[in-house]
Amino acid sequence: MTDLCVGSVMASAALVSHAAVPASPTVISVNSAYSQYPVYMGDDLGITIIGETAKFRMWSPSAQAVKLKIYANARGGVPETVVEMEKSENGTWKTAITPVPYGKYYTFQVKDNGKWLAETPGIWAKAVGVNGHRGAIIDISSATPEGWAGDHGPSLKNINDAVIYEMHHRDFSVHPNSGIVNKGKFIALSESGTSSPSGEATGIDHLKELGVTHVHILPSYDFNSIDESQLPSNGYNWGYDPQNYNVPEGSYSTNPADPATRIKEMKQMIQDLHKAGIGVVMDVVYNHTAQNDDSNFSLTAPGYFYRHRPDGTYSDASGCGNETASDRKMMGDFIVNSVKYWAKEYHIDGFRFDLMAIHDMETMNRVAKELKAINPDIFVYGEGWTAGDSPLPVELRALKENVAKMNGIAVFSDDIRDAVKGHYSDAADRGFATGKPGLEETVKIGIVASTAHPQVDYSKGANSKFPYASSPQQVINYVSCHDDLCLTDKLAKSMPEASMEERQRAARLAQTIVFTSQGTPFMFAGEEVFRDKKGVHNSYKSPDSINAIDWNLKHVNRRQFDYYKELIALRKSHPAFRMSTAADIARNIRFDKPTDANLISYSILNNANGDEWKEIKLVFNGADNDAETNIPKGDWMVIAYDGEINHNGLKTDAGAVRTIKGGKTIVPHRSALILAKIR
Repeated sequence: MTDLCVGSVMASAALVSHAAVPASPTVISVNSAYSQYPVYMGDDLGITIIGETAKFRMWSPSAQAVKLKIYANARGGVPETVVEMEKSENGTWKTAITPVPYGKYYTFQVKDNGKWLAETPGIWAKAVGVNGHRGAIIDISSATPEGWAGDHGPSLKNINDAVIYEMHHRDFSVHPNSGIVNKGKFIALSESGTSSPSGEATGIDHLKELGVTHVHILPSYDFNSIDESQLPSNGYNWGYDPQNYNVPEGSYSTNPADPATRIKEMKQMIQDLHKAGIGVVMDVVYNHTAQNDDSNFSLTAPGYFYRHRPDGTYSDASGCGNETASDRKMMGDFIVNSVKYWAKEYHIDGFRFDLMAIHDMETMNRVAKELKAINPDIFVYGEGWTAGDSPLPVELRALKENVAKMNGIAVFSDDIRDAVKGHYSDAADRGFATGKPGLEETVKIGIVASTAHPQVDYSKGANSKFPYASSPQQVINYVSCHDDLCLTDKLAKSMPEASMEERQRAARLAQTIVFTSQGTPFMFAGEEVFRDKKGVHNSYKSPDSINAIDWNLKHVNRRQFDYYKELIALRKSHPAFRMSTAADIARNIRFDKPTDANLISYSILNNANGDEWKEIKLVFNGADNDAETNIPKGDWMVIAYDGEINHNGLKTDAGAVRTIKGGKTIVPHRSALILAKIR
């Protein structure tokens, strides 16, 4: 889950009352009242420019009146024009202005229950001024880099062909030794040829060298916590405090005062990543807003877009003060239309849903279906849990346990995460890769991507007790992300007496398990250079001294980087690690009988998924001591041994590929043995 809300977001506020809602509402009566609201199905909410006319339409069914205000500037001053909007069909209000007032800014103001609410750009704004309080009137189609019409991301047969790299714009480029000019900006990823003082590639060249297929960028829409007018003293935030969902964040642009700049520069970043063969996954946070009564949702249609408790206060399954009501038609439509806009206008290749289980399954299935209609290569995944209880019935939630009912959607595996490195909430807790026994079966659940397998006993699982995934394409495997302790810090706290080399061995083993398991691998940026965050558990607003990736680490920990690079190359080269059906996994993966604690041994058989290798033998030893295992007789090429890996086979001192004939084999402590039988 995302922890940024702890101690940082306002307490729940009382539900705004309406004429249509009883004075002492219950959840039932509130829901009943909102269910009577008319639904608008048009695609012209917000501002639509047709020829010389700017048309404005706002959905606000409980409003008594709505004003449109036109300003010369993004902040301050009095409106140049105030227009009383006309009540129109299905709860909407409309007006039009000719000629189009390009370069100006607009707000809506709603009169509700006899009171004029604060001004808002509405929830459908696609361009805003600095700090996002007023919509901007611009020609969005002109805010595009050269060649944008022909831009497209990488083509994937299945989501598990992806290697996902989660990063924050600022973390990745802001360190003084990054060699990047536009530090912390979208276009930092447009700079090629950048390097650290030691000459190691950074930025986009680093990503290409590592071999990842997709970058997962933390929220990049306009969020609430950063003052875009004070960039020299700009603070830090992960961005899980949404303000304007359909507008790029201004602090990531070189000029947030220019509404077109943030749009063009985000597109430029995406285009350059696409040219490098790298797709872009956008982290989206539709489950809550940064504000309650003062949010754009509340100032548009007060109360409607949120769920509430029986006493009328905001329900808070997000842990951030509120939760949105995806099961209400206009909120569900907003989510679907918003991701479609990002896919069409910005060529986004995938979406990661924060606390996805707050949303209903019907809405998430609509999201996946309509995105696939736009681009078959788009994929969707999310957190299959909530941060608290919700009025939405469990059977309707987009939970991990319900993922089999969500076609084309994947969920994060907390099974492999907690089993491999230790529980996320207990810094000192160890996992399989750090010597804790009894987690072998849970790791096996991760290996088979939480699908049914005759040799996996789900009753022994630490988290999941049944095979919840119907396909490996429904599971994202990982050991660390932006949330909680990063892997380096987790290992430091759970292995305080261990040397740096021992911790790095554990990290290599942990990621070997992730990247060779079925499902889709996901890694946290900087892990490949063994970055840390100074032990900070929840760094959502920590300074750059905590969050920035120190690129000198790539030189210091070059062995770690090279291991990751080879591990990724191994996965990409061999489809046996990327089976597409549960039946294939059950047929082609055979686990050996357990022997020692912290030892897992299994084979991938039958040239699985069309692989050139007839059989792949994998042995994971998470114990503090070396272990002996029996390898079947045959001609085996050694791919990984004792913390070293080469996807083409490890070499002898003479330069030949290392081979073994089978028999009793020692697997060094805290490492993986990977063997390949060619014939």
